[in-house]
Amino acid sequence: MTRPDDTPSDAATAAVHVEGVSKTFTTGKGKTVHALESIDLTVADGEFVSLIGPSGCGKSTLMRLIADLDEPTGGVISVFGKPPRRARLDQDYGIAFQQAGLLPWRTVRGNVELPLALHGVSLAAQQTRAKELLDLVGLADFADRFPDQLSGGMQQRVAIARAFAEKPRLLLMDEPFGALDEMTRETMQTELARICAETGAAVVFVTHSIPEAVFLSDRVVVMSPRPGRITAVLEMALRGERTEELREDAAFFEQVSAVREALHGSPKAGPRGVETR
Repeated sequence: MTRPDDTPSDAATAAVHVEGVSKTFTTGKGKTVHALESIDLTVADGEFVSLIGPSGCGKSTLMRLIADLDEPTGGVISVFGKPPRRARLDQDYGIAFQQAGLLPWRTVRGNVELPLALHGVSLAAQQTRAKELLDLVGLADFADRFPDQLSGGMQQRVAIARAFAEKPRLLLMDEPFGALDEMTRETMQTELARICAETGAAVVFVTHSIPEAVFLSDRVVVMSPRPGRITAVLEMALRGERTEELREDAAFFEQVSAVREALHGSPKAGPRGVETR
């Protein structure tokens, strides 16, 4: 397979650089599973990249490798030029998953302050940062509520605020809106786009939703069934801010079609799509 140059920046300055990465593991029944094979990907500082592909293709596995929650069988990963473990210890990235994972006995403010408290930040600094973030996600009036008093979408906003608590330059998100209803999901997509624009953070985002990937991303990375490989990288050349009006734009539908064709095995070549087969 001929691969295009998908490297928008140097490995040393990129938010994420993945080179020749593979992952093999053994199940409890002794079966060998080849989850990933020959993954090459670079995510520029401040870039929003979505990973999309069929269930079991290794999207979440790749996310876990970047986050130092697992180790690759082969290849090299760096985060801002550092090994993933060093980047984790330096709090260079935040993580958000499908479930908000909030502590039910802590208030909204307390949940946002938690990462700061664990790293010895002063109480005054915790409170100041939590207020900034709750203002950013539109939940300042809910600071003293508990998670069970919030809707699913509001809980995810708290989780995003918590992920940004230590001002990471990178956010890793694994289907964070997958459990939400469609209307709430679209609202959260718009909010996330706004927050990322304001913070300048790079994002690696795992999703099963083609419209979601197109709406949010600078580039969409399409992966094959297991063993997961990158089969296409498509530029989302959408102009302007990510607003609700964009969802009705002809360019948006064009990009959705391009990603769908790439996902189903017929990548669309052209100025906005990169065929990699």
